[in-house]
Amino acid sequence: MTMNNPFFGALGGGNGFMQMMQQFQQFKANFQGDPKAEVEKLLQSGAMSQQELNHLQSMAKQFEHLFH
Repeated sequence: MTMNNPFFGALGGGNGFMQMMQQFQQFKANFQGDPKAEVEKLLQSGAMSQQELNHLQSMAKQFEHLFH
């Protein structure tokens, strides 16, 4: 089965995608605190740039329907 979705392909096909989804669900279940505050900490510490955040936010928007 081949998908023409570059993101899907970058994840190594179906197995990589399912693994990422499981990891996300596990992260979501274990996350404590305010996500916005955590992102602010990453930005202020320099661990994440505004450009990286923008990129992640645009990716998240594309896959938003999968996380509901």
